[in-house]
Amino acid sequence: MKLDTSGLESHGPLLGTSDELFTGFSAAPSFEIPNTNEFDSFQKDAIQMVKPAKGTTTLAFIFKEGVMVAADSRASMGGYISSQSVKKIIEINPYMLGTMAGGAADCQFWHRNLGVKCRLHELANKRRISVTGASKLLANILYNYRGMGLSVGTMIAGWDETGPGLYYVDSEGGRLKGQRFSVGSGSPYAYGVLDSGYKYEMSVEEAAELARRAIYHATFRDGASGGVASVYYVGPSGWKKLSGDDVSELHYHYYPVEPTVVEQEMVES
Repeated sequence: MKLDTSGLESHGPLLGTSDELFTGFSAAPSFEIPNTNEFDSFQKDAIQMVKPAKGTTTLAFIFKEGVMVAADSRASMGGYISSQSVKKIIEINPYMLGTMAGGAADCQFWHRNLGVKCRLHELANKRRISVTGASKLLANILYNYRGMGLSVGTMIAGWDETGPGLYYVDSEGGRLKGQRFSVGSGSPYAYGVLDSGYKYEMSVEEAAELARRAIYHATFRDGASGGVASVYYVGPSGWKKLSGDDVSELHYHYYPVEPTVVEQEMVES
C-alpha cells in the first residue's frame, strides 16, 4: 500500500527568485576593525577617552566612640555641575555605611547589590555580616570586573562584634584597612585638615566638627566639590545622621564677615 503525500507538499507561487528574496538577510553586517596590535591597551585608551571627568570629597575616620563619615553632595561631568543634591553616603544596613566616589551609577548599583548580599548573609547565618566580610565581598565582586570601565572608590564603615571598622575599596579590587581615609578630587585638602586636627580621644561633637570642617575646606578649594556637607556617625547602636549644612553657609560660619570701620566720614559743607 502506498501513501499519497502530495497534499503535504507546498505549491504556493514564489514572486521572485531566491536571490531576490534573501537579499540583505544572508550577508553579514560589516564594520571596520581597529588597526591595533594590542587590543587590551586600545580598549583601555578608548574607555579613558569617553570617561567624563568627575570630582567629589568623601572622608571617614575611626575614633574612640566609633566611626565618623562625611561627604559633599556635588555631581559633576567635566566642567558641568549636574547636581548639588547627590546622596553620597549610602546606608548598606542599620550598622554599615558606604561612600560614593567615581561614577555615580557604578557606586549606587554596587552598594545596593552589596546591601542585598549582606541581608542574605544575615538571613542565612542568623547574624550580621562583619565590616571586614562586607568589604571583602565588595572587593571580590569588583575584582572580577576590573578593566571593564568601572569607576568606584568607596569606603565601607560600620560597627560589628569587634567594634568599629573602616575599609577602602576601589574598582580594581584593591582593599585597605585604616584609621582614616579621604577619597575624591578634594581629598588632598581634606587630608590637610584631618591630619592636623585628628585625635583618637575625641568626643562625638569634636569628631563631627572636624569632619564638617574638612569637607568645607575641600569644597572651598576644589571646584568639583560642593553642595551640602553631610556628617554621619556610626556607633554601637547603629548609624545616625548628625548634620547636613550648605557649604556656602559654612563659609560665613568659619570666616564671619567683619564690619568695616570707617575712619572718617566726609560731610558736605
